[in-house]
Amino acid sequence: MTSTDLQAAGTSPLLKFEFRGSAREYFGIWIVNVLLTIVTVGIYSAWAKVRRLRYFYGNTVLDGFGFDYHAKGKQILIGRLITFAYFVAYNIAINLSPIIGGLLALGFLVLLPWIIVRSLRFNARVTSYRNLRFDFVGGAWGAFRSFFLGGLVAGLSLGILAPFASRWAYRYMINNLRYGGKSFSTDVRVGQIYRGWLLPALMFVVGMAILIVIGAVTVFPYIAEFQQNSMDMEKNQRIAVIVGLFYLAMLPVVLLYIVAGIVYRIGVRNIVLSHSEIDGGHRLSSAVPRFGYAWVAISNVVVTLATLSLMRPWAAVREWRYVVERTGLQPNGELTTVVTGLQSEGSAVSSELLDVEGFDFGF
Repeated sequence: MTSTDLQAAGTSPLLKFEFRGSAREYFGIWIVNVLLTIVTVGIYSAWAKVRRLRYFYGNTVLDGFGFDYHAKGKQILIGRLITFAYFVAYNIAINLSPIIGGLLALGFLVLLPWIIVRSLRFNARVTSYRNLRFDFVGGAWGAFRSFFLGGLVAGLSLGILAPFASRWAYRYMINNLRYGGKSFSTDVRVGQIYRGWLLPALMFVVGMAILIVIGAVTVFPYIAEFQQNSMDMEKNQRIAVIVGLFYLAMLPVVLLYIVAGIVYRIGVRNIVLSHSEIDGGHRLSSAVPRFGYAWVAISNVVVTLATLSLMRPWAAVREWRYVVERTGLQPNGELTTVVTGLQSEGSAVSSELLDVEGFDFGF
């Protein structure tokens, strides 16, 4: 269908997100953030996060308009101090009384769904596009069911039921997201997620097979010999070398598992976002190449480590741009008209409510 056909049908052509920032510009922000964070013993990191996200959000553009990030460093600092104080209290208590420490740990697990909800709500409400704020209306029970029970199901099934967990989590996050009072929704089916799950699952099985073969050839034949000749230092040294080689051989397998995880995560993102919409007609899209993103993510880590983090700004901009510019929105009508209509309804979250509502706990 051509652009003319789409407009005749009442649907505008797909609008791609853009990123207009550069590594050179962000380097100036990043280096100041690092230096001030070091000088203030970490306190400035809250304001550093605000500066970083304002830069990335402000340079993320849709239909000629950028996003805005309205959080204040004080809000982020308070949330971090609360979290830090809790963990300090836990570490002191666990040394003085394991019972008290256990109760604090249990209390944290009980509070964690509520903390996740507060963080999701905070991060939504401090984000705006064309002067309209986002919002998040999910509850703690939904967070518990989506993240805790979903993670438990995925773990106990050795990943076989992971698509169910992914569907629960994405449905919770997207269906409770609002923009200008209008609802986001996703209708993705679990079978669609399973189609994206097959390849990383196969990669996992291949990795397990490689580990078994390596173990059978190098380590397992020497286990009995090691047990029978534990006092033979020469043989023990030889076995130690073999075990070391085994762990070295595991590195490609670990890399394979990392790539499999990235392939699954990006695949689910593509599937879910491409089946999501806002206000019943404005559809999202995501077409991030799975292996392309894996290459970007892994090579970013290598470059960052090799340059002692000096190339971190380049890596951050590269990854952000790679994802953003492969994401889009197909509005049902002209986007300017849609947003203007939302603005006239006056349904955005007010800045006063934002100030009362929140802290960022870092989730």
